[in-house]
Amino acid sequence: MAVLRTGDWARARQLLEAGASRLEGALQMALRQEAHALRNEVVQGLTQQAPGGEPLRPPSPLTLAARQLAGFNGTKALLVSGALRNSISVVVEGDEAFIGISRTAKSPDGESLVDVAQLQEYGGPPVVILMTPRMRRYVFALMRKAGQVPTGGSGRGVVVTQTAARPFLRPAFARFRQGASRRFLLRVAKELDLGGPG
Repeated sequence: MAVLRTGDWARARQLLEAGASRLEGALQMALRQEAHALRNEVVQGLTQQAPGGEPLRPPSPLTLAARQLAGFNGTKALLVSGALRNSISVVVEGDEAFIGISRTAKSPDGESLVDVAQLQEYGGPPVVILMTPRMRRYVFALMRKAGQVPTGGSGRGVVVTQTAARPFLRPAFARFRQGASRRFLLRVAKELDLGGPG
């Protein structure tokens, strides 16, 4: 049994090679679009104080009083200066995308924003601080500004503080994961002109 090949095989090979290149380009574009859409989900979650639809715990009255004494009037959690929200970035390399906070990102006072983000995302352990008379006066000023009645003391003693968890990445990622495969395929189809979201 003999096989007879007819047609323009060079053209067929050219079309197949071009198709593979188009598919690779469509996959890259869809990956970038999804990565930026996830970044937007995280940023909007912080702005609206409900990442992934889960409300953030509001700052305590003492935290708000400390902000006011430092010259900040905002009342939203995790948005004192906007540095944390603004540092959320997208890096696409090959077929992988990173959405998060770069290790080089710094707050206005030079603190690593990765450390700040981790502390906020998971909370922190209790921290025991030995009080000095000057610190006690500051804490009493905060309490008065927050509408609490401070009690006197000798200036000796300790205060225990703990940062409560305020997850802002995990809830957004979990919400975005829903329907991700379908969304990605629709983006690829649109890039290949096969139909997709308008």
